[in-house]
Amino acid sequence: QVQLVESGGGSVQAGGSLRLSCAASGYTYRMAWFRQAPGKEREGVAGITSDGTTKYADSVKDRFTVSKASNTLYLQMNSLKPEDTAMYYCAAALAGLRWQLLLSSTYGSWGQGTQVTVSS
Repeated sequence: QVQLVESGGGSVQAGGSLRLSCAASGYTYRMAWFRQAPGKEREGVAGITSDGTTKYADSVKDRFTVSKASNTLYLQMNSLKPEDTAMYYCAAALAGLRWQLLLSSTYGSWGQGTQVTVSS
């Protein structure tokens, strides 16, 4: 397992931007962002493999961009909406398949979460 440390959450008005970061303590093959709003299930937001394959939830396509540099995962969030408000979690896996990018049950390492709040 690797240790994951997230940063970059905060409060922003609708239409604004935030950038989340997640530093991993070692090698990972897949990394992804998940989010969980109060009273809702955790959902996959965006993920990336070590060879650059990405996958996005339909709700964030064309607004969010996931990237990875060395052992750090990023999520650039633009045109934020109130419905993006949630706790955002970083996850990592040492192996797996590309279609599993947004499948939370396939990740063994999780960060502590960072809160994103978007006001209207």
